[in-house]
Amino acid sequence: MANHFEEFKAKMEAAGLSAAAIAAFKKNYDQLVAGVTGMVPEDEIDSATGLPSLLDLPSVSPSEAKTLLSQTAVLKLNGGLGTSMGLEKAKSLLVVKDGKTFLDLIAEQVKHMRKSYGSDVIFTLMNSFSTSADTRAFLSEKHPDLLLEPFIELMQNMSPKVDAATNKPATYPPHPDNEWCPPGHGDIYPSLLGSGMLDKLIDKGIKYLFVSNSDNLGATLDLDLLNYFATSKNAFLMEVCERTAADKKGGHLCVRRTDGRLMLRESAMCPDADKKSFEDIAKHRYFNTNNLWVSLEQLKATLERSGGALDLPLIKNKKTVNPRDGKSAAVFQLETAMGSAIECFDSAGAIVVPRSRFAPVKTCSDLFVLRSDAYVIAEDATVAVAPSLLQSGGAVPLVKLDDAYYKLVDQLEALASDVPSLIAAKSVTVKGPVKFSPGIVLSGDVSLEAEGGSPSPALLPPGEYSGDVKVGLSAVAPA
Repeated sequence: MANHFEEFKAKMEAAGLSAAAIAAFKKNYDQLVAGVTGMVPEDEIDSATGLPSLLDLPSVSPSEAKTLLSQTAVLKLNGGLGTSMGLEKAKSLLVVKDGKTFLDLIAEQVKHMRKSYGSDVIFTLMNSFSTSADTRAFLSEKHPDLLLEPFIELMQNMSPKVDAATNKPATYPPHPDNEWCPPGHGDIYPSLLGSGMLDKLIDKGIKYLFVSNSDNLGATLDLDLLNYFATSKNAFLMEVCERTAADKKGGHLCVRRTDGRLMLRESAMCPDADKKSFEDIAKHRYFNTNNLWVSLEQLKATLERSGGALDLPLIKNKKTVNPRDGKSAAVFQLETAMGSAIECFDSAGAIVVPRSRFAPVKTCSDLFVLRSDAYVIAEDATVAVAPSLLQSGGAVPLVKLDDAYYKLVDQLEALASDVPSLIAAKSVTVKGPVKFSPGIVLSGDVSLEAEGGSPSPALLPPGEYSGDVKVGLSAVAPA
């Protein structure tokens, strides 16, 4: 297939994109044209072993913490709309608990840390062209002091879609905006470089960058982790969690045999013949939380050595140029993942963290649990497992809501505006449209099923429930 990069370059330059953004796109496009598959067979990797644990790290002193915080920036990825949950604004503006949004809680965490340690840790949101205006309007109303800060926004680049038939720039005259797509969160590196923010942060004396998703309220700026990263001298550190059976189809951390570097292997990178090994959680024990620590000085040096763009593995998504019209022309959207950068640095590491640092809200089932009494908002604005649940030795329950009735946020709020108590619950499964009354307590393993197959909601009266419960007009709480 012919290489039409010069046409893409001209299009990107006309749109005002930086040289770093263009260099990053070229890396992706060259992989596409070359037919790079990105496959990583089992015989080319070893398991990642011997990783340190956050639970074994020494505590940092307040004076050390203050010094480190003055050299640190916190960046939250804020480019997603949460369309899978039916949202049309920045996902971080969703109310998650006690009337507060993700962004409220993140902002309050930063302010609390600044006040507690007397150190002005820098805070940045990486917005996309889909979330910038909404986020700025929200900050203007709720946190105007943050909006005035010089590093508050890093804008994600746009990536031109590739016509799947010709490998030329996709065109769509009715709506030219559809010719562009987000480039994935691996764009953080060219965005930092191309915007000039990387140099500005380094000039200000910032050495360390902590990056995480805005919808992961477990991803707080842990001072012991910061101290460990600073003293490790690594360029890059990834937080990983132990895989469980529920995670077996997701990507895992491994070691490349040719050079001994850590790398991520996603399911799309695994040959069919190796799927059994890929899903072996005893062999490949760790997954990426997308909580990352980066040395800014070493990032700059690595970018300079690699021609202004990291050699990240390509993620090729086949779509239609108009996502709402399945008959429109087929296109490739070229993306990268920021965690894949672990293989790009001469010195990179990983550390095992508790599952509490990986608590993303990807579904309404996640939101249902977060809004319940299984979680509380602590004094420092972090969202934590309820102390009473921890003291009893319990765990946050596994919840599965029926996607036919609870997939979208407005559906959830219509049926569960009053989330039941989950402190005593181990698992909760809901089948059909069950509407929760105030004053419901679920305990043990609970299965709630709406009777009759009616699309009309079945009301669950106040009371305590456990076991299998049929919910209908005759539903009553057990004595």
